[in-house]
Amino acid sequence: MTKYLYLFRGGDARRVAQSPEEREAHMQKWGVWMENLAKEGKLVDGLPLGMEGKVVQGDGTTITDGPFAEGVEYVGGYLIVNASSLDEAAEIALGCPIFEHGGTVEVRETMNMG
Repeated sequence: MTKYLYLFRGGDARRVAQSPEEREAHMQKWGVWMENLAKEGKLVDGLPLGMEGKVVQGDGTTITDGPFAEGVEYVGGYLIVNASSLDEAAEIALGCPIFEHGGTVEVRETMNMG
């Protein structure tokens, strides 16, 4: 099995507009989806990301506040999954609850460093 990274982008505007009950119901869908991936031996790891951060760029001496939630490309979290191919990893991502909020899942193969 190969490991694939899911980067979750967008969907925040719709989520913020939800009632607390709607947000809770949506988060329960995430929990069920991830629990099923774990039972199938597909889930390796993953977490949501905080809203605040810093961006280090240039020659490493420039540090700015960011990322910003209003950005279209805002990354809200990640998962690492096991799959036999990129196509299978993309197929697994189809069940992700982020699509209910207009978000996207970027699927990338992880590479070994040795």
